[in-house]
Amino acid sequence: MVVLNKIYTKTGDAGTTALGSGERRPKHDLRVQAYGTVDETNAVVGIVRLEAAKTVTELDKVLARIQNDLFDLGADLATPETDEDPGYEPLRVTEAQVSAIEAEIDRLNADLEPLRSFVLPGGSPASAHLHHARTVSRRAERLMTELAEAEKVNRHALVYMNRLSDFFFVAARWVNAKGSGDVLWVPGKNR
Repeated sequence: MVVLNKIYTKTGDAGTTALGSGERRPKHDLRVQAYGTVDETNAVVGIVRLEAAKTVTELDKVLARIQNDLFDLGADLATPETDEDPGYEPLRVTEAQVSAIEAEIDRLNADLEPLRSFVLPGGSPASAHLHHARTVSRRAERLMTELAEAEKVNRHALVYMNRLSDFFFVAARWVNAKGSGDVLWVPGKNR
């Protein structure tokens, strides 16, 4: 369990940070960037929840679970997979977490009409924030896939992040009056 008595330790003053394994890496290391962007996604979800709690409490409960999953994902990425025994069971994202997010996508998508155009971010505050979460989660996913080319990354973590951005897109449409409040792209409209 985590115990934080002192917030600043001065151990990162030289530009490095400790991974879950204790290994120190530069703060600009790709692994650190990946889990840092997962953390940024979580912060945006917190903003989404401020809006969702006002109007769509059902969605807020899902978002609360996602925030917890994102901490699991950060812990997963912060602890590199290794063939050596770390002496403890590292926290890893599981297939069950992927299945849960897929079930939520399917549940919300069932209420939506098929798209006939791309959707512009907006329509309602909650939808705009969900689109923001989608774009940040896509950046996290890009960093994770780049990391996976250089180091071992839990496959379920990669799949979870891919599904999460899909969830944010579907949820953004769902909170826009189940798609009827979507702002649609009109190609070449302003030529």
